[in-house]
Amino acid sequence: MILILLPSADYDPTESSVPWQTMRNAGIEVRFATPQGLPAHADPRLVNIGFGLLNSMLMTRKADLDSYTKMIESEAFRQPLAYADIDTSRFDGLLIPGGHAKGMRTLLESTQAQQIALQFFKAEKPVAAVCHGVLLLARTLDPDTGRSALFGRKVTALLAATMELPAWLMTAAWLGRYYRTYKQTVEAEVKTALASKSDFIRGPLIAKRDCAQKLQSGFVVRDGQLLTARWPGDCHRFAAEWVAMLQAPQR
Repeated sequence: MILILLPSADYDPTESSVPWQTMRNAGIEVRFATPQGLPAHADPRLVNIGFGLLNSMLMTRKADLDSYTKMIESEAFRQPLAYADIDTSRFDGLLIPGGHAKGMRTLLESTQAQQIALQFFKAEKPVAAVCHGVLLLARTLDPDTGRSALFGRKVTALLAATMELPAWLMTAAWLGRYYRTYKQTVEAEVKTALASKSDFIRGPLIAKRDCAQKLQSGFVVRDGQLLTARWPGDCHRFAAEWVAMLQAPQR
């Protein structure tokens, strides 16, 4: 059984539902957890409000919205656990989607969520994160070393120069800091948690959106039992490789 951590609001519908749908198709049971044990709400701008003329670049694609609709209608989604009630020994792996609107802070700044992530790392169970979800792992400190759980690992996450900052610049005139969850970019903060900046793997210079039929267009980084990806455009490959990790014989 796999645990998906969600904030109270503003998570990305693609980054949550595509892995959920892929796990469901593979017969893998999934449970959700939110700060208070209440159903989470995805970022409404990514679900139905949109971005006007920029929809083709920034809006969630229809096929992924269809997966999201199925996910939020599932019993597991409608009856999430609270962070405080999580017993990590019941789960075989942890997945953390991203999102950039301010509601994501209820996950990214949660010490309870960080402790949950730490327990999965300590138990050497599979952990996956995409986009801003990697920030939670960067902020998860191992009390035995005082370092991030990502220290010594190779990862990727939302890129600053080609993803986060361009989206902010294109929308800042009417959305303000909508695309800037924090003053520091995701890439910059994640790099500070690593043993070396070279452990942050950027992937292809030009990012292409993947789909179920073109998994090779996505980009992920696997380091042992840790899988990370950059943005919604990586999520079909991310989901496929995550399921492959979960189904591989454990040594």
